[in-house]
Amino acid sequence: MRSRVPRRSSPLGTAVLGIALLATVLPLLYLLSVSLMGRGETVSGVLWTSDPQWTNWGDVLASGLPRSIVNSLVAALGGSVLTLLLAVPGAWAIARYRAGGRTLGATLMSPWLLPPIVAVVPLLTLLRILHLNNTVLGLTLVYALVNLPVAVWLLEGFVRRLPPELEEAARVDGAGAMRTLVSVIAPLLVPSVVAIGIIVAILNYNEFLLATFLTQSADTQTFPVALSLFYGDRTPHFGKIAAASFLGVVPVFAAAVFFQRWLVGGLTQGAVR
Repeated sequence: MRSRVPRRSSPLGTAVLGIALLATVLPLLYLLSVSLMGRGETVSGVLWTSDPQWTNWGDVLASGLPRSIVNSLVAALGGSVLTLLLAVPGAWAIARYRAGGRTLGATLMSPWLLPPIVAVVPLLTLLRILHLNNTVLGLTLVYALVNLPVAVWLLEGFVRRLPPELEEAARVDGAGAMRTLVSVIAPLLVPSVVAIGIIVAILNYNEFLLATFLTQSADTQTFPVALSLFYGDRTPHFGKIAAASFLGVVPVFAAAVFFQRWLVGGLTQGAVR
């Protein structure tokens, strides 16, 4: 048996990782520092305050921002799940059955490339007809449809990597199209689905324009909309803005750290095992 020899770390690689870590952590640490400053200190250029203003955090927590963060998480995760439920069979139909011809994928992507402002009036009208205007559920449905093209486009490439012989074997065993999709294709696409789901959820969480028009009340506003209201004063309190920003960054940062293995593995290895 061969003895495992520990690999020596490259000095250049260690230096690059150290620089990347500093570039990621330092802005967050300075954001935390600014969140504890008063009005005068935020414009003076100091790196750390000698008199922490913990009231900034208390005012932000009492302003209803946590509810906005929860709304963003619900809309982001719910929209991502609905997007994937529609994107997996859509990508499979395009890749295997050439549904819609060769131009269907490009046709689906073309509206996604347009500025979101062009869709505000139609979406607002449709939600009013469905009595879902100014609701988190309505915003979730909009997010699910808005990011569906990019999810189909990404998943189509992963489906094409799967060996067609697996589906042929399933058909020989008597499995129908739905059974083949659920029992054969979907399990093989799990790494890719998780990676694309994370990307779509982050896009939903950071979205601002549609949420501004489709959620008007404080009970349904998402985090980007609630954060923008802190800039509405004539003299914005940057300490409170930093505290609110730090609270909103925490869920995304934690999700990125927790799901990094699935994200990298799904995008680099695809679904072929």
